[in-house]
Amino acid sequence: MAQAKTAYAPLNSTGATEQPAPKIIRRRHFGRWVAAVVVLAILVELIISLWNNPNLNRHVVQHYLFTDVTLSGIRVTIELTVIAMVIGIVGAVLLALMRLSGNPVLVAISLGYIWFFRGTPLLVQVIFWGFLGALYHRITIGIPNTGIVAYSAQTSAVIGALTAAILALSLNEAAYASEIVRSGILSVHAGQREAALALGMTPGRTMRRIVLPQAMRVIVPPMGNEVISMLKTTSLVSVIAGHDLLTNVENVYAQNFQVIPLLVVASLWYLVLTTVLSLGQAGIERHYGRGVAGSEQQRWSVRIFGFRRRGDSVG
Repeated sequence: MAQAKTAYAPLNSTGATEQPAPKIIRRRHFGRWVAAVVVLAILVELIISLWNNPNLNRHVVQHYLFTDVTLSGIRVTIELTVIAMVIGIVGAVLLALMRLSGNPVLVAISLGYIWFFRGTPLLVQVIFWGFLGALYHRITIGIPNTGIVAYSAQTSAVIGALTAAILALSLNEAAYASEIVRSGILSVHAGQREAALALGMTPGRTMRRIVLPQAMRVIVPPMGNEVISMLKTTSLVSVIAGHDLLTNVENVYAQNFQVIPLLVVASLWYLVLTTVLSLGQAGIERHYGRGVAGSEQQRWSVRIFGFRRRGDSVG
């Protein structure tokens, strides 16, 4: 007669029966899948509708997507974004340090600057710098009331459309970004600065080596949004013919009257550029957020963008 085999659970080092690890079954969210399918179907239907719309004239879109006039506008747009953000960030750091210095003169200058540039529309500032020659016909550098002139030139020759665009964008950005930098500096505990000063570090070295690296975790996310916003804000310089992407597109459809197709070309390129910047922002946030492992923001950045290194885990 066959005997039934009995399975015995393995024993651990203490002699007790070792229980198998419980199997975790995640809850299924069928509603999410249904909603995702519905949204995807609507999106696909919208794309097909636009692509087959004869008023869109997709042949014009395909023709101008990679033409020289479009690519040159993209190059100017990227240059404006980079230069304006570099100047704006440097100015923002200076304004933030002036605001936190405790010197009433520096604090007043910083507050006045921020008040003025945040209180006037950026479009007005772009137009003002573009037509500065109407207010000051010449730019002169010398000693007043002595007749000694070191440099003098027509304002329109010195401040062209590109220079006016850089001035307007960077000076305005410095006012907004200064509050971001100031909030990041204030997020670092005062004990960090006190410990650094107690070790003999100078205030400037303390700010560069201790405070700012820790403040970057707070500064980077909103500053990344400022970069993306700056990329799109460069379209405002089209009012002074700044030769950016939107300006070149406007010049083309002013001749062939294909307004919608050329605006679609500009929109597609703006989407591509902002997507690249968003991926870069996620990577930088990942770098400066290493000290906050397991945070909700970090987990979502990994899930969405896939920035994960060996040994990292996602909750």
